[in-house]
Amino acid sequence: MFKGILIEGSRSEQTVSLKTIDEAQLPEGDVTVDVAYTTLNYKDALAITGRAPIAKSYPMVPGIDLAGVVTESSNPDFKAGDEVVLNGWGVGEKHWGGLAQKARLSADWLIPLQAPFTARQAMGVGTAGYTAMLCVIALEKHGVTPDSGDILVTGATGGVGSVAVAVLAKLGYSVTAVTGRPEEEGYLKSLGAKQILDRAELNEPGKPLARETWAGAIDVAGGQVLANVCAGMKYRGVVAACGLAAGMDFPSTVAPFILRGVTLCGIDSVMAPKEDRLHAWQRLAQDLSPELLDSMITEVPFDEAIDAAGRLMDGRIRGRIVIPVAG
Repeated sequence: MFKGILIEGSRSEQTVSLKTIDEAQLPEGDVTVDVAYTTLNYKDALAITGRAPIAKSYPMVPGIDLAGVVTESSNPDFKAGDEVVLNGWGVGEKHWGGLAQKARLSADWLIPLQAPFTARQAMGVGTAGYTAMLCVIALEKHGVTPDSGDILVTGATGGVGSVAVAVLAKLGYSVTAVTGRPEEEGYLKSLGAKQILDRAELNEPGKPLARETWAGAIDVAGGQVLANVCAGMKYRGVVAACGLAAGMDFPSTVAPFILRGVTLCGIDSVMAPKEDRLHAWQRLAQDLSPELLDSMITEVPFDEAIDAAGRLMDGRIRGRIVIPVAG
C-alpha cells in the first residue's frame, strides 16, 4: 500500500483526494520506482483543479514529474537502486504520474539523475526548468548570443521563467523579465534580471510591427502577449514559445516574420527525444546555480499539494513547488 493523490469521477464531475492505494492498482510498466520527490506544474494544477481536461482517463494519479529510486526493473537499462528522473511523456495525463509514493513506468521515459543534482533539486528544476533549458538551447542554435541584445522572458516569476532568467543571466545575457507582480522585482533581480517590464504593456492589441527591442525571447504566455513579443523583435530575432497561459490564439500578422526575418520556435518538452532531454539536463547541471535554484523552491507537504494547486492557478506562488512524497 502507498499514498497518492487520486483524481476520480469524470471530466464533468471529478473528485480529488489523497488516498491509500494498493500497489496492485499500478498500471503496466517495466520499471517500478519509489518516488522521493515530485513537483507541481501548471499542467498538474489544471488537472487537480479540473480547470482543463488534462486527465484522459479515470482514476488518474496526476504529476508530470518525479524523481526517485528504482525498486524493480525488467529492462536492462535500469536496475534496483538507480536514481532516476521523469518529465512528461503523458504521465499524469494518460498514465499514472508522480504525485504518489510509487510509480510503474516505461524505461523509455526515464533518464538517470544527473550529478550534481539531488532528487529534491531535480524536482526544483522539473519539467518547467528543463523546458526553460530547451528554450535557451533553441535561442543558441539560431545564433542568439549575449552580444545580440536584450532577451525578454515572459511569466518570469513562474517555474519556466525563473529558471530561464537565472540561466540566461549566468550565460551573460541581458534579461528583461516580464511580470504582473511588481512586488517580485527583488526576486527577479536576484535571479539576474536587468530590467522588469509590467505584463500590462504586452496584454493589449498592438501594432503589427513595434519598435525593435529584443534579440530573443522565451514566452510562456501565448495569445496577445506572444503577438506583441513577436512584433517587438529585432531584425532576425528569435522567439522560443513554450506555453499558453494567456491563451492558445495567436492574433499576429506575418509582418515580423517576412519583414524582419523573425524566427518563432515551438518548444515541446513532453515528447522530446531522450538525447535532447539528457543534453538539456547536462546543460542545467552546468549553467544553473544551485544557490539560485534553492531560492526558487517552495517546499509543500504532500497532504497540502491539492490546496497548493489552487494557489498556483491563482498566481499566488512564485518559482518552483517541490513536494516530498517518500513514506
